[in-house]
Amino acid sequence: MINTANGTISTPSSSANAQSPGLKTYFKTPEGRYKLHYEKTHPSGLLHHAHGKTVTQVTLAHLKEKPAPSTPTSSSSGYSASSGVRSAAARWLGAGNGSRTPGFAGGNGGSKSISSTSRIGSLGSLSSSNSMTNMNFDGKGTYLIFNVGDAIFISDLNSQDKDPIKSISFSNSNPICHAFDQEAKDGHDLIIGLNSGDVYSVSLRQQLQDVGKKLVGVQHYNKDGCINNSSRCTSIEWVPGGDGAFLVAHADGNIYVYEKNKEVAADSSFPVIKDQTQFSVAHARYSKVLSNPIARWHACQGSINSIAFSHDGAFLATVGRDGYLRVFDYSKEQLICGGESYYGALLCCAWSMDGKYILTGGEDDLVQVWSMEDRKVVAWGEGHNSWVSGVAFDSYLSSPNSDGTGETVMYRFGSVGQDTQLLMWDLEMDEIVVPLRRCPPGGSPTYSTGSQSSHWDNVSPLGTLQPAPSIRDVPKVSPLVAHRVHTEPLSGLIFTQESVLTVCREGHIKIWMRPGVAESNSSNTETVLSNCFKDKPLASNKIGSSSYKQ
Repeated sequence: MINTANGTISTPSSSANAQSPGLKTYFKTPEGRYKLHYEKTHPSGLLHHAHGKTVTQVTLAHLKEKPAPSTPTSSSSGYSASSGVRSAAARWLGAGNGSRTPGFAGGNGGSKSISSTSRIGSLGSLSSSNSMTNMNFDGKGTYLIFNVGDAIFISDLNSQDKDPIKSISFSNSNPICHAFDQEAKDGHDLIIGLNSGDVYSVSLRQQLQDVGKKLVGVQHYNKDGCINNSSRCTSIEWVPGGDGAFLVAHADGNIYVYEKNKEVAADSSFPVIKDQTQFSVAHARYSKVLSNPIARWHACQGSINSIAFSHDGAFLATVGRDGYLRVFDYSKEQLICGGESYYGALLCCAWSMDGKYILTGGEDDLVQVWSMEDRKVVAWGEGHNSWVSGVAFDSYLSSPNSDGTGETVMYRFGSVGQDTQLLMWDLEMDEIVVPLRRCPPGGSPTYSTGSQSSHWDNVSPLGTLQPAPSIRDVPKVSPLVAHRVHTEPLSGLIFTQESVLTVCREGHIKIWMRPGVAESNSSNTETVLSNCFKDKPLASNKIGSSSYKQ
């Protein structure tokens, strides 16, 4: 991820609102031109010195139809997961910034009201003069949630208005990472991790409903470091199919497993880690009914830079400061495999939709393709001139096998980096050459096409972390496209059915429409962008890597 140690930048933020000189508004691929449709950014009045403190991450959130109305008991009261009115209360609780102002009440899982600033932009059903909550607004639509400096911003993706429709300030710390639960049935669906280590869960719908200066119903975890008091949050993820469980990774190598909407009524401390270099799992000392978090995973020594679940939730991938990818069986709490980068830290990771491959990127300027079947690096993507800060598979352009077996024979993926470039790649399965064995001294390595585990002399034992491979043992892949899309270093990308989104670390987002989409749908932008969630699940709903070397 991006090194922001210096915390300063040279380009005025206002200049990013217009297309910078020398940057093209399109780029070509084999399937046609991707065209810059419009941009999103933070308010122009935001103080520029605040930008470098954190790196912008963007989460894509789609709100479905508003749940059936229910009478709230109180707009600011806390609630318990075991309460008989949990479902009704959850629809009203959960919007806010989670500021650590000393006057707030409540501890882990507590509820409080907090202040923010808001502006109604493209949401036509609301009036900018209305300071009261509009409970008739269902918030249905697609939104971008992104952090810049000490604030979270929410933009309407279906509007071409550059400015966000809402901003939430964090007075004592900066938001670092966030995630949206697309499948949340009720209550909180957005989680936010802060530089202070504090974690908040909120309801995105309630944030959009409330147009005043206060947001209510925040669930606060790790308040004042009561669980982890030594390190910042670095990455945060909902557990797929986890019924409200989520994971928070920290810079000390620990991952905590939380359950939303649960009060903490007992000590949730964990035993001291005896060996910082070894993977270990500790469960709460008390009953899971009383404890939150319910478990602590110690994944590595040093910072965890990013975590990502496979799409079925079976496996968890982590990358860290030590340069290793680690893959865990989540339900068994077991390390499966992993390996070392060619050089330096790994900063980002992403799964293919079928769970067969993992992309990683980092300080060696390479995009690495890891095979779950082979437990090896099967390809290196060479093309970036600086650290790779974001990777993602394009599930909409991956080609199924023509024989009808459903096997994917070509994977399209993308990467972005500090070199301000977006690179796109095609990985052809029948062109991958996998080394059968290391070559003898003075000899040549033996290769075989394909990526089946039978091509290896020996598959590594369970839990083995592979050393960095030799540069001549790994096939090289060249990018289809290398396009400079921003003037500032990039922090992430995401593919949707209709577009590609790129974001730079200063909080400027560009929406690139796929070939043919802009022309055929120019009169119906809202339908185009909202449909990206309907036909096929996204490879990821988050852009940006949340933790850089600091």
